[in-house]
Amino acid sequence: MACRVFAVVVGCKDVDTVSAFWAAALEYQVVRRWRDTLGLECVELDGAIPAFGRPQLLFRQVDEAEAARNRMHVDVVVPAGKAPEEEVERLVQLGGRIVADAPDCPWVVLADPEGNEFCVRTGQRADRPRAQQAPMASATVA
Repeated sequence: MACRVFAVVVGCKDVDTVSAFWAAALEYQVVRRWRDTLGLECVELDGAIPAFGRPQLLFRQVDEAEAARNRMHVDVVVPAGKAPEEEVERLVQLGGRIVADAPDCPWVVLADPEGNEFCVRTGQRADRPRAQQAPMASATVA
């Protein structure tokens, strides 16, 4: 049997702000707060929906701000029946910001309150005719 992802860990300067953003964005719950062996603050979020296989998220305090683009990022999908533009707007209202929204791409790139980029899969948005839709590409690690 192969190993499996236990958690996705995000380093951030302001653990409370970033974990609150992601808890609201993904409807996760804070399940634990602690200081690790180095005295750094940590917050654990869990989706509590085992049937969906949602990984837990851990937010760990770091001293330095992100200096370069993420080498790994999260991709999220808009819930069925919800307009992609509504979900992007909700995420912006929670503290995210739009980084890129190319009309020929089925993704909108956003950043969380500390600038960690993530993609929102918007699929075929209503403002684009089907012929203009770009094929769905697999996520890449940049």
